Amino acid sequence: MELSFFIEKSKLLFETVKEHRRTFHKNPELSFQEFKTSTYIKNYLTKLSIENYSCTETGVVGLIGKGDKCVGLRADIDALPIFEENESEFKSLNNGVMHACGHDMHTAMLLGAAEILKSIEDQLGGCVKLIFQPAEELIPGGASLMIKEAVLENPAPSAIFGQHVNPSDEVGKIALAAGPVMASGDELYFTITGKGSHAAQPHLGNDAVLAASHLVVYLQSFITKFRNPLNPGVLSITAINGGAATNIFPDKVQLLGTLRTFDNNWREFIHNELQTKCKELVGLYNCEFELKIKKGYPPLVNNQFTSEFAKNTAIELLGTDMVLDFEPKMWAEDFAYFAEKVPSTFWFVGIKPTDKQEIPPLHNAKFCPDEQALINGTAMLCAAAVNYLK
Repeated sequence: MELSFFIEKSKLLFETVKEHRRTFHKNPELSFQEFKTSTYIKNYLTKLSIENYSCTETGVVGLIGKGDKCVGLRADIDALPIFEENESEFKSLNNGVMHACGHDMHTAMLLGAAEILKSIEDQLGGCVKLIFQPAEELIPGGASLMIKEAVLENPAPSAIFGQHVNPSDEVGKIALAAGPVMASGDELYFTITGKGSHAAQPHLGNDAVLAASHLVVYLQSFITKFRNPLNPGVLSITAINGGAATNIFPDKVQLLGTLRTFDNNWREFIHNELQTKCKELVGLYNCEFELKIKKGYPPLVNNQFTSEFAKNTAIELLGTDMVLDFEPKMWAEDFAYFAEKVPSTFWFVGIKPTDKQEIPPLHNAKFCPDEQALINGTAMLCAAAVNYLK
């Protein structure tokens, strides 16, 4: 079967996939709360006569075809706590919740791929496992929970493919790379406790604000001095909370931040060093220190073989000019849990209109992708599954 078949089928199905996407966009649901989304997916799969079942409370798994060989296709289904600022006929109806990361597109494309693959089920030569995963945006993430509930069993996929929209690339272009492509993502919660006093009498208290200020500055040099410059890593402090008056030193200051890296060994080392070094620094100001680390997703590492395979498939499907080398990002993505268990590749689909220099980024209240990308994204999922089963 020529891969051009999937482009033609995706074009014919475009209006249907677009309608899926707009339905999801109008009705976004937060992580672990995707009940209506899950029901919509199950109902549509059932309409297509695709066997499906629930995995976790809101995750859905579909099965197309039979055989010893199985390939997995994954899409995430949750939205973000963001007030949408776009004005359109399919603007979010849930105030404060928005599909600002493209998961509505991911889910719509997988539903489109499911419809196309079902139409050629007798030609697949194996099984395609559709994984509609909840809660990518919230630790511990839906991927790890679906794995615990045996999503990778009965049948067990020997490869899994997933995709994400990318506002940096022109519409429909596919970008991918082997090796690390996304970082681990840990949440950092610092608490500095001092002794409150009158601002005119600093000597009678222990200044948590001063200690916290020095800690923020120290952490910028800390990440430099404890990291091999050839090894990417980011430690960002994103919030400082403490105090509410001009003449009072507060008892407590809290900092929030994130740690990102591609290296799990360095990650564990830094966790330990943060606990000891930061406590010592804060102690210089006679303040107490506490750090809670909420360990997030591991680095996402694309398998060498499946990535070369996916790249060749993309070139065969779309042509060399439409396939790019992906520059790794310090984003985090819980597809990484699948990639730890099964040879996997996660690629990116461009959504930037060809006549624009830039569009709002991911997680922006004005995020507005070019829906024409749905065609190539749907076709790419189909082509990867069919080629792999061959």
